[in-house]
Amino acid sequence: MKMASPEHNVSGNAPAGRKRFWKQANVVPQEHGFAVQLDGRNIRLPGKTPLCVKSRALADALAAEWQAAGQNADGYFTPADLPLTGIAGSMIERIPAEREGVLRSLLAYARSDLLCYREPGEGKLAQAQRKEWDPWLAWLHKQYGVSLHTSSGVMPIAQPEDSLQKLYDAMEKLTAPELAVLAVAVPALGSLVLGLALVSQAGSVNDLVACATLDERMQMAVWGEDTEITDRIASIQREASDAARFLELSRKLTV
Repeated sequence: MKMASPEHNVSGNAPAGRKRFWKQANVVPQEHGFAVQLDGRNIRLPGKTPLCVKSRALADALAAEWQAAGQNADGYFTPADLPLTGIAGSMIERIPAEREGVLRSLLAYARSDLLCYREPGEGKLAQAQRKEWDPWLAWLHKQYGVSLHTSSGVMPIAQPEDSLQKLYDAMEKLTAPELAVLAVAVPALGSLVLGLALVSQAGSVNDLVACATLDERMQMAVWGEDTEITDRIASIQREASDAARFLELSRKLTV
């Protein structure tokens, strides 16, 4: 981790991690919100912007993860130890600077949404997909007036341009915290539909993750547990849980 006197800069994290260099992380009220500091110095994001948020609850959680980072035998930490800070950095710097690009990259998931590609035939997996996935496509239509086509197999399918435009318009209305959360949830879940459901709090994290990992879970039900698959599911669960927690905390604007 690089340091910029008199403030700490959180850019430059090496894959192997960085050594903890502070004793105390705390929250300090400032003009535009609540800043997170390390030993009395502001944390700065890669673009040099202070790590400062409007929600005191979110600031406290950010400080807590910094306080916990590097509290292990070797004293090293990585970005994986600071998931809320990563989302906050996107909210503060990436979303304002690259909003159009973020929207377009998320919209691309609608063209290959997990829920739209089904197992051919009438086997158990195909039936389970209809049972678990169709209600979310129905929710999407009710919530946004959007209909997406489904297909059996892996061949690409073209989604209606009107539906894609409606999805873009819906995302364009999201706040910076909501869009930052969506940018984490959608790649994790492999579905723009499920990501929007998370941001809308239309379903629990556990239910959405279970929906996103239906194929893997049914595969293990037949062939037995696979550590590579269970690790992947656990990673999806962590990312979705972090995104949902960030969203909840960001909405708590009382001091």
